[in-house]
Amino acid sequence: MALALWFSATAIIPVLKLEFPIDDTRASLFSSIVAVGYVAGTLASAVLGLADRLHPRHFFMSAAFVAAGANISILFFDPTSWVIVFLRFVTGMCMAGLYPVGMKMAATWAKGDIGLLIGALVGALTFGAAVPHLSNAIGGLDWHFTLMTASILAVAAGLLVNCVGLGPAYGKIPPFNPAAVMRAWTNKAIRFANFGYFGHLWELYAMWAWVALFLHASFAASLGYDSATVELYANLSTFAVVAAGAVGSVAIGLLADRLGRTVVTAAVMLVSGTCALTVGFLFGESMWIVLAVCLIWGFTVVADAPQTSACIIELSDPSNVGTMLTVQTCVGFMLTMFPIHIVPQMVETFGWRYAFIFLAIGPMLGAYAMLQLRGQPDAIKLAGGKK
Repeated sequence: MALALWFSATAIIPVLKLEFPIDDTRASLFSSIVAVGYVAGTLASAVLGLADRLHPRHFFMSAAFVAAGANISILFFDPTSWVIVFLRFVTGMCMAGLYPVGMKMAATWAKGDIGLLIGALVGALTFGAAVPHLSNAIGGLDWHFTLMTASILAVAAGLLVNCVGLGPAYGKIPPFNPAAVMRAWTNKAIRFANFGYFGHLWELYAMWAWVALFLHASFAASLGYDSATVELYANLSTFAVVAAGAVGSVAIGLLADRLGRTVVTAAVMLVSGTCALTVGFLFGESMWIVLAVCLIWGFTVVADAPQTSACIIELSDPSNVGTMLTVQTCVGFMLTMFPIHIVPQMVETFGWRYAFIFLAIGPMLGAYAMLQLRGQPDAIKLAGGKK
């Protein structure tokens, strides 16, 4: 519910571009500045050890309330104002108290099923990212409805988190130690797990940020319907594509726990990268063909994330898990800023057919990193020894 805020403003970009003079650079900022804020928030959290030293429920609740306030404040300013960019930055900072903290809380209950638990949590994040697109479809073209819905959900999440118990694996609060962040790089196995995550994020958020406009443009080129009908079909399709990742995260989590963490994750990355390579060539073709490939892409594009994070949890000291997850997501989201801005430039220069090709670089390299992790001695700690 809280993570509905992440893409609440991104989901309304197609509508805002129709009503206001918003160019592609400003539209890109609606997504990328959240990543900038997230990087700033996670850097502060990692150095200060906040994810391990603050009570996770209180940290989560405070972050959800502040983020909801920043999101709803967008309604009081012109969408072309730079104040909107600042409010999106604040929202991103608050995500540092939601995503890694949520993973840590889930991990305290793990008993040989960490892949499934983190998969369920990332699946919830994914569904939260999809909700604004559904709100767009339900609320017609009223972008105010989408922002209000996301903020209400985040406030409710901040209240409900107080009902969440912490499991027996909840580690002791560690002493303040800024140098602890370096374990993300000095431990070779953790380093490979991080590289796998970085490859995943090179692709994910650029795909989520631009797949809605891709579907809008493709459907408009193939259907020949009035704009309102195209908007409805595109919004519903985008919701289905992004939400498919929620199913994928849980399903792949189950498989990874049973068959092996690294090999399953590498296979998923290869499928996702293949979709990035091919989907653009279907632009303007039958709506159902385009949607089918995008659904496969949506199913796999996020399903590798919980497994790379599960690797970090299994490879790290229990008292340091929150910090290690925060470092992982911090650097990963720093990378997302580049592909988010490159996609519209690719569209302008080469058209939609070639816009997503370069995204495949990330998952292909990520798959290589996961297979390298499989050969490390510490890999025996993964998935109960199944690697």
